[in-house]
Amino acid sequence: MENGRAQFPFPYQPYNIQEEFMQALYSSLDQGKVGIFESPTGTGKSLSLICGALSWLTDYEEKKRQEAAALLQEGETTLSTPAAQSSTTGSSAEPDWITDFVQKKAERDLVSKLKEDELKRKKREERLEMIRNNVQLKYALKRKSCEEDEAFKLLQLSKEEKVEAQGDQEDEELIIAEYESDDEAKSKSRFFGAEDDEDDDLVEEHVTKIYYCSRTHSQLAQFVHEVQKSPFSKDISLVTLGSRQNLCINEEVRRLGSIQRINDRCLEMQKNKHEKQHHDEGVKRKRGPAKSVCPYNKASALHQMRDEVLGTVHDIEQLLKLGKETHSCPYYASRLAVPPAQLVVLPYQMVLHEATRKAAGVQLKGQVVIIDEAHNLSDTLSCIHSAELTGAQLCRAQSQLTQYADRYKSRLKAKNLMYIKQILFVIEGLVRALGGKVGQNPQSQTTQTGTEMLTINNFLFKAQIDNINLFKLQRYFEKSMVSRKLGGFVEKYAGSGVILHTQSSSNKENRRTEGLNRYLQNLQSNQSSAPVPAAGQQGSAESEKVLSASPMMQVEGFFMALTNSNTDGRVVVHRQGTLSESSVKFLLLNPAVHFAQVLKECRAVIIAGGTMQPVSDFKQELLFAAGVGEERITEFSCGHVIPPGNILPLVLCSGPSGQELDFTFQNRDSPRMMDETGRILSNVCNVVPGGVVCFFPSYEYSRRIISHWEASGALARLANKKKIFQEPKKANQVEQVLSEFTRCIQRCAQDGGGLTGALLFSVVGGKMSEGINFSDELGRCVVMVGMPYPNIKSPELQEKMSYLDRHLPHSQGRSPGQALIENLCMKAVNQSIGRAIRHRGDYSSIVLCDRRYSRPGTLSKLPTWIKDRTSTHTTFGPAFGALRKFFVEKKQKQL
Repeated sequence: MENGRAQFPFPYQPYNIQEEFMQALYSSLDQGKVGIFESPTGTGKSLSLICGALSWLTDYEEKKRQEAAALLQEGETTLSTPAAQSSTTGSSAEPDWITDFVQKKAERDLVSKLKEDELKRKKREERLEMIRNNVQLKYALKRKSCEEDEAFKLLQLSKEEKVEAQGDQEDEELIIAEYESDDEAKSKSRFFGAEDDEDDDLVEEHVTKIYYCSRTHSQLAQFVHEVQKSPFSKDISLVTLGSRQNLCINEEVRRLGSIQRINDRCLEMQKNKHEKQHHDEGVKRKRGPAKSVCPYNKASALHQMRDEVLGTVHDIEQLLKLGKETHSCPYYASRLAVPPAQLVVLPYQMVLHEATRKAAGVQLKGQVVIIDEAHNLSDTLSCIHSAELTGAQLCRAQSQLTQYADRYKSRLKAKNLMYIKQILFVIEGLVRALGGKVGQNPQSQTTQTGTEMLTINNFLFKAQIDNINLFKLQRYFEKSMVSRKLGGFVEKYAGSGVILHTQSSSNKENRRTEGLNRYLQNLQSNQSSAPVPAAGQQGSAESEKVLSASPMMQVEGFFMALTNSNTDGRVVVHRQGTLSESSVKFLLLNPAVHFAQVLKECRAVIIAGGTMQPVSDFKQELLFAAGVGEERITEFSCGHVIPPGNILPLVLCSGPSGQELDFTFQNRDSPRMMDETGRILSNVCNVVPGGVVCFFPSYEYSRRIISHWEASGALARLANKKKIFQEPKKANQVEQVLSEFTRCIQRCAQDGGGLTGALLFSVVGGKMSEGINFSDELGRCVVMVGMPYPNIKSPELQEKMSYLDRHLPHSQGRSPGQALIENLCMKAVNQSIGRAIRHRGDYSSIVLCDRRYSRPGTLSKLPTWIKDRTSTHTTFGPAFGALRKFFVEKKQKQL
């Protein structure tokens, strides 16, 4: 078939829609398209992605092998022809001995060149193999921003540091090494010798691969389990990437808790390892206590684990188990396995964020990227590349960096001090923009209240930092690792008298000196014994740890955000009355600017999800804005595998008493509307068995309407029919509520008397509207109360609407800003109502309570398989009759 395949390996007979999905996917990958694929949950989307994509990869690799074999055969044929045959045939002007001499010389030259090429090839392969095996960690040097590079530079740069005082020797790792700007680095090679220069043309070889990314680690684990069940499980080389927090097996490091502390400790141990290797080579070691290294980061063990990872498909839990068995680090072994792997499974950010991509060794050029669960891709990109700082964080960062510079000013080079002063100057400018001053307690500084939206350039002028080259400052942050150094400094000195923010300019110096002196006096006792706080003190110790943590990483992120193009973002200055609670936030308006590189480098990009409607905003915001033409975009949407009779979507325009259902902001708080909603739920609970999940548009409205029902007695009447549960406010309580909800429904089904199940009150966009599975009896009916439009008065949303109106074309009489509001609402609705139908044999009803759902434009934004089966009812009676009939028929079939 042209750009297709007749059959796909599959673990069972695929549904027709799965075959269509795989055909469309195969064709998209073969033609290098950007595909938007929608396949509802329960239709086997993951298996279709796996079998369709890996079938294409298998065929593509086979085609490449055949082309290479044909070229080799053609080259051998050419070489077997005498070199001078064409030039000597028919030429009688030269004597035979001259002709023979020329021909033999040409043959000798050809043989010599072939031998020379073969030697070069072998030498190159040896060098590539050496690098591939991570000998001397040369790849770590070549990846400019990767974490292994940072660890190695710590060693290389610290060689030149001279310790001036014996008592300060332990702080050597906290000192920023001498810094060279790019211009200076061009004039001399500081870190690499001649041998490294010879390797400049060597590029880490990556086989053609597919990067599969999703939102959470549990979703990635589920995908890996599907690969293990697929026909490709024995033939595919797969590696799962994760953070150190997920993959570290060193208990000494894991128990540090926060991801920043885990990263810093790991990098410090890598630096100690390289330093130890350097000393073992005969370099005299400086006096000082022995520094710990990670026992799991040994080259031979890492390579053994890498080979095992590539040989068998493992999820993260299995990687951890394998790492403990082989006594090797899963984090570094998985990164070593990336170049030869065919399928790399990783979280969103490792693909969508450029710096994280480089650190993980992810190379996109010519590869395939599949982004699953992509319904919130625009928001994800905006969130990853946005940044926010509070006044308290800014003051703490300024105080800590000032103390750091004062503490080590005699040991820091002039260029470091210059850049530190620039960082402090910018921080002071940000504090000024919030209406405060540095050097004073931010909690006691009052500011005006209000929100101001500024372009990046206007904000730089307002903060009086427009004369600072933020690009050079960003480069300094990356190369010097000042944020990590400051974090180590704060962690080491926390609780030892270092002040977190200065109270007043008059006693600033005295307090700082006093604190540092107290630290120096108690240095030995602090290091030798760390008393464990009593139970009553545990809370205060934890709060002190949080308070003392350095916010410089967040400051660095905000500085980086300010280097975006002036048109692509805005700065929100939010003053709350005190400097401590006020904040500056960078808002990314154009996520396409960061997605464009992914689209440009990759051979093909597949954006997939269970519910991708409405698709229009994906195309406008992310694809067209990134320069992708309509001809490169392909769309695929399939129906559900459930029979048409297994779903009953209803739009209710009025309630049992005839009250029109209009949950606009002006009407939804009226007692009549709340009472009518209670009557609708009461009728629904009368006829629906098992679980009913009711979604409200916001937490605040949920609180108000439930309070009204408590006062009117409606809640008690509902509780007589189904046990009532509410979505918890804390994320760690969700699992407990779901477990109790499930057990209640199971007990009701077994007892057969009294209650008929359970009723769960949830919130659109809350903890239970995404990723939660209400299959079978858990979700026989989903009720949507009103339409969850976002807060249109939000300054951020208004700015986003304004940006879209300026940069995107109007369509069908509606502005892009208005379309954004509707799309955000319907995306949230689609995610919520998609919680119910989860597999082929499942059935459920969907009740949309608001007359506005009946509008053709709104109905068109429902998933096709729901929209085609939706009926609109202007009166309640026929809708209730259809609902009762639906469940009576299901009960009769079960009997």
